[in-house]
Amino acid sequence: MHRQLDFLRCKCVLFDMDGTLLDSRAPMHRAYTEWANRYGLDPSLVIREAQGRRTIDTLWALAPAGTDVEADTVALMQREYEDTEGIVEIPGAGDLLRALQPNRWAVVTSADRALAQRRLAAAGLPAPQLLISAEDVARGKPAPDGFELAARRMEFDARFSVVFEDAPAGIEAGIAAGAKVVAVGYASTAAGLGETVRVHDLRGIRASRDGDDILLQVIA
Repeated sequence: MHRQLDFLRCKCVLFDMDGTLLDSRAPMHRAYTEWANRYGLDPSLVIREAQGRRTIDTLWALAPAGTDVEADTVALMQREYEDTEGIVEIPGAGDLLRALQPNRWAVVTSADRALAQRRLAAAGLPAPQLLISAEDVARGKPAPDGFELAARRMEFDARFSVVFEDAPAGIEAGIAAGAKVVAVGYASTAAGLGETVRVHDLRGIRASRDGDDILLQVIA
C-alpha cells in the first residue's frame, strides 16, 4: 500500500549509496557489460540483477558453471575502483547529508568499503562517520543485516530509522528491518514496494530536529 507522508520521525537515517546518494550507473554498466560479454550473457539482465546487491552475490547467481566466481569478483571490483568517470551526486543528496547530525546518519551499501569511499569522494559528498559495506555483513540485501547493524552501532533499533533506497533488493531489506522506507528514483515507480514514501530525488527532503528525534519533511 502506498502512503504519502508529510513528516517522517526517526532516531537515525540510513542511506543506500549507488542510485540513492550518487549516480554510478556509467562505470557500473561498463564493468558489468564487460563481464557479461565475456560469458555470452545478456548485459541488461546482469545489470538488472546487480542493482542493490553485492558483486559476489550477483556473480554467484548468474555465472556459468565452472566460473571462478571469487576471482571474477576481485577483477570486476578492481575495474570499478579504477573507473569513476561519470559519477555524480543525486540532486539534493549533499544538502540533506549536511543538514543531519554526522552521528545520526550512515551509509549502508552493497559495495565494498574502498569502492564506497572512492565513489562518495568522486561525487563530492560528505564522508560518513559510519559506513556499513559488503565486508561487514554475512548476508547482503535483500537481507536486513546491514541496516540493522548500522542502527545498532548508533545505539538505536532499526525500527526507529528511516531508510533511503533506490533498488528493490534494498527496499525489501529496509522493510524487513522494520524501518520506514523512502524509495528514490526509478524504483519509486516499481510495483509491490509495500508501505513506502516515493520521491524522484532528494531535493524534496528537509531535515530538522524535534528534541532527540529527527523530522524529515517530504516536500515533493
